[in-house]
Amino acid sequence: MADRRGQLASRVRETLAQALGATRTRLSAAQADLTAGRERLARVQRAAAAVPARVGAQRDRRIAEIDARYSTRIAELARRAADAARQEAPGCAGADWAGWAPTPARRAEPPGALRVGTVRIDGVDPVPALVPLLDAGHVHLSGDDRAGCDAVVSALLLRAVGRADPGAVRLIGYDPDQLGGGLAGFAPLGTAGLLTFVGPGGLGPLLDDLVEQIRRINETVLAGEYASLRELAAATGRRPEPWRVAVLLGGEELNRHERGQLDRVVRAGAACGVHLVVHGVPLPEDSTVTRVVAGVSGARIGGSAGLPVRLDPPPPAALVTETCRDVAAQVNAGPPPTPFTDLLPPPELMWREDSADGLTAPIGEGPHGRPVRLTLGDYPPHALIGGPSGTGKTNLIFAWIGALAARYSPAELEFYLLDFKEGVSFARFAQGRRDPSWLPHMRLVGINVNTDREFGLALLRFLAEELRRRADAAKKHEVTKLAELRAVDPTGHWPRIVAVVDEFQMLLAGRDVVAREAADLLEDLARRGRSQGIHLVLASQDVRGIEALWGRPALVAQFTLRIALPKALRILAERNDAAQSLPRWHAVVNAESGMVEGNEVARIPSASDWETWSGLQHRLWRMRAPDAAPARLFDGDAIPRLADAPDFRALAVPPDGTVPRNPVALLGEIIDVQSRSGSLRLPRAPGRNLAVLGTRVDEACAVLDAAARSLARQHPPGTARFSIACLDPDADPIARALYDDLADDASWYDEETIGELMAETADGLSGPGSPHYLLLFAVDAAAGALAARAGRRTGLEQLRRILHDGPERRTHVLAWWRGVARMRVDLGGAGTRTDQIGAWVALDAHGDELGSSLYPGTGGPDWYPRPWRGLFFDRAVHRTGQVIIPYGPTR
Repeated sequence: MADRRGQLASRVRETLAQALGATRTRLSAAQADLTAGRERLARVQRAAAAVPARVGAQRDRRIAEIDARYSTRIAELARRAADAARQEAPGCAGADWAGWAPTPARRAEPPGALRVGTVRIDGVDPVPALVPLLDAGHVHLSGDDRAGCDAVVSALLLRAVGRADPGAVRLIGYDPDQLGGGLAGFAPLGTAGLLTFVGPGGLGPLLDDLVEQIRRINETVLAGEYASLRELAAATGRRPEPWRVAVLLGGEELNRHERGQLDRVVRAGAACGVHLVVHGVPLPEDSTVTRVVAGVSGARIGGSAGLPVRLDPPPPAALVTETCRDVAAQVNAGPPPTPFTDLLPPPELMWREDSADGLTAPIGEGPHGRPVRLTLGDYPPHALIGGPSGTGKTNLIFAWIGALAARYSPAELEFYLLDFKEGVSFARFAQGRRDPSWLPHMRLVGINVNTDREFGLALLRFLAEELRRRADAAKKHEVTKLAELRAVDPTGHWPRIVAVVDEFQMLLAGRDVVAREAADLLEDLARRGRSQGIHLVLASQDVRGIEALWGRPALVAQFTLRIALPKALRILAERNDAAQSLPRWHAVVNAESGMVEGNEVARIPSASDWETWSGLQHRLWRMRAPDAAPARLFDGDAIPRLADAPDFRALAVPPDGTVPRNPVALLGEIIDVQSRSGSLRLPRAPGRNLAVLGTRVDEACAVLDAAARSLARQHPPGTARFSIACLDPDADPIARALYDDLADDASWYDEETIGELMAETADGLSGPGSPHYLLLFAVDAAAGALAARAGRRTGLEQLRRILHDGPERRTHVLAWWRGVARMRVDLGGAGTRTDQIGAWVALDAHGDELGSSLYPGTGGPDWYPRPWRGLFFDRAVHRTGQVIIPYGPTR
């Protein structure tokens, strides 16, 4: 029992020892864990204590990075916003007032927005704050800062006026409280009609007028083709209507009608260029309304919750006044011309039009921006242009010619131009020394013909002959009109002809034979030319008192197309005074014989300067046919040269080398269309001698010199004899030069030896002999020497025999007498017949001096001498005399 107890106790003690050991082990482990936990806690506590500093540093670094990045971004956005503002509001639309000046937008360029202030952003330059107005919408101002609102109004108006062309912005002021004082600085615009004021109680009529303007523009200008004037300007390059800006500065409460009209202007005005700048009048909510709130604490764009801005100060009063005065002065001086290129088709469409049924081309721009077209055809057939000096008559003619020439090829259209006033404006159409180009349509250009009315008559005769030719062709093909003739004869050359005569009244001045025949030809051409495609365009500074024209109502009635320039008289109908109020660069176009209902106002482009024309002419010149010939240029102030004369170049020795049977002496250039020479044929027939009559040495010598040189050109060397006798020292240089050039075929005689020439020549008339030409310079000076010669016959008697018998024996006298009376004395006296003088050239001899013995009829020819002109008459050829221009010196 005891053992069991001992064993039990031992086992208990052992168990307790084991338990104690285990407990001590666990205690040791727990203490180790506690120590480790305390160490971890300490580490965590130390780590936790370090987190805020690290996180704060990271946060600060991140915030700095974000701040730097967004500061750069904000600066970039501000720069872009400023660039966009400068593009949207270029020039004076966005410039500061310092150094501000008007900068009108280019043609058809949108005017852009207008600056009213700046947006301030810390760290960057201020950004312009813009407000859309012209072609964009309306501006409504509110707030308790009246000065700020006034500054915005004046800034908007001044920038709008400066951004548009002079006269393109019209202001209407309604200021019942200050009676217009709020717009006092803009008062100078009123002198040009660009600023009008509406008094108290006038708001209703003002709104009614604005609504009517919008209706008219929508109906007649936009006409359903364009949504707005801005779209029309972008598409056509033209803005036909001004901007109308109504400035409404307070007033009484609107009634129902006024409110309705105001709503209509707000909704539809911007598209039609009608805009409102309003302060003190409520505007309805609309996308076109920009609201500016100007308060004491600041201003905002877009309403009370909009973008905060700092408003610009008002423009300096002196700047407003000076700008408005300059604009008004430019408007009062008249609008500038539109570009000439507006009249031209695109290059690829040039020369594409057909003239069979008529000629149509724009001449300018109408009030609504649409082209005003001129037509020449069966109706209207002819045109009359009138306007005082300086109103643009020549410019209009240039514009019309250019518009036609660009559309119709030379096969469809030909021009004949004649300018009776002094000047060379039309010379550019012909080939020149400086510029080899010419207008391919041009067939004749006559300049400086104010003293050569015969050239105008020659043109009318030429056109009359062309009319007859066309009428004969039409009769042959059994048709009546040009369009029909071209249809049945497609291989023929039947272009329409436009003959332009500037200052045509010079042609019809006076009561002489030239005026009478010219009037008759004009009437015939005007009456019958329409059916054969010949059209007349007559222009004049003033047509009052032209009896030859206005005394023929049938002639005037044919000119149904009338074009009146500013202040033109008697071009339009008697009670039609539309031209009296025209501004510069404008014309009244009327195709109804000048009746009021036919009026159409056109703005004429600038086309008369050479630079404007050069590009078009060179383009058309390069398009010409390879065989195209330049136009005939007749310059009344130029002296022609024999070597350049086509008839002289055509002369030659006969192909078989024999003596010509009918040699031709060229005396001068005929004043006619074809540039022909006045020629005297010298066959073996009685009277084939020439007398040059007058005291002008140079001209007389020029006639004889040209005659001798042209005759020498037709004879083989050694087959003709030229006897040159010079009895006037002033004629000696020309006569000597002729003698030297004719060389071996010429003989020289003077006052001492002329008697021998007469005797020798008279004695040699017994046989046929070879051609012999006596060129006698101032032969009347040798009368004494010839009369004093001893023998059976005096020298004068021998001269008379040579004149009478010589031509049939190939001996011809070409002599210069310094007076008609002197020639009669040399021929035998006042009553002596002059049949032996078959042809003569009168220089400064008057028509009544020539008398019936030299000229058919009584009283002599209608001849009024003028420098370097002669009247040539050949009994065998002419019914009336031909005016010639002696050829200039050969050397």
